[in-house]
Amino acid sequence: MSDIQKVECLIIGSGPAGYTAAIYAARADMNPVMYQGLQPGGQLTTTNEVENFPGYPDGVTGPEMMMQLQKQAERFETDVRPGFIEKVDFSGSVHKCWADDGTEIHAKTVIISTGASAKYLGLPSEQKYLKMGGGVSACAVCDGFFYKGQETVIVGAGDSACEEAHYLSKLCTKVTMLVRREEFRASKIMEDRVKNTKNIEILYNTETEEVLGDENGVTGVRAVNNQTNETIEIPCTGFFLAIGHKPNTDIFKEYLNLDEVGYIKYEQPGTSRTNVDGVFVAGDAADRVYRQAVTAAGTGCMAALDAERYISALEG
Repeated sequence: MSDIQKVECLIIGSGPAGYTAAIYAARADMNPVMYQGLQPGGQLTTTNEVENFPGYPDGVTGPEMMMQLQKQAERFETDVRPGFIEKVDFSGSVHKCWADDGTEIHAKTVIISTGASAKYLGLPSEQKYLKMGGGVSACAVCDGFFYKGQETVIVGAGDSACEEAHYLSKLCTKVTMLVRREEFRASKIMEDRVKNTKNIEILYNTETEEVLGDENGVTGVRAVNNQTNETIEIPCTGFFLAIGHKPNTDIFKEYLNLDEVGYIKYEQPGTSRTNVDGVFVAGDAADRVYRQAVTAAGTGCMAALDAERYISALEG
């Protein structure tokens, strides 16, 4: 029989949303328990430099920032645990969750901060430079500044790709868009915006074959036209992916309202509430628009405050 633990607040997932929720919940004497998830610290742990989070005038690496947030949460006695929640049951008044080590947890409140995973092409060369922190990114708003005055390549054909290409065009001397088909998937207004931007070149029917580089990072991209099989090499120092994100929400789909992609829906705008009483969501698991560390942290604060009010109402 599994060991059952009863807790006031269970936080599923770490990252800026989870750790901020933990800090607020701990300071409210909710004795939060956090399971860090498969990627402790979330997506920021793959980011070499963070320069747009308030309070770091000289910037900070993503892993260092997550370590500091974890220490701050633990300072207020958050029980931070390695491992992940692999199953939940939100069908009754008790929120039941099972960890990968077999622990069964019955929580008064649950804060979901499982985030979303950026989609990559899966090329060995892409993953190599992603891990190096040397030129591969899935967030132009996060990392575009590092390529100011340089040439970049972006893969994608939807609204997000067009938006990020346009953003990069303000910083970079040239942006090359690789569109796999002979047309965009984006809305007409976004398509027209990139087509009318002088320093954006669009290559249709074009796919990435390899990310080129050296010990210092990315130096170019080899691409192939999927109609003619012609290959070209495009010089660049930054290679951006804008082919979507997958929210890490599969274990909740039986109980929570999700949109067509898998993002958790807020039950009431302006709150962190889901359709299940006592279950709240923070960060990229619900945010398909902004996906920034600072907005994730803000919703983590909201979720902890909402959870505290929920418990107060139960006890009142």
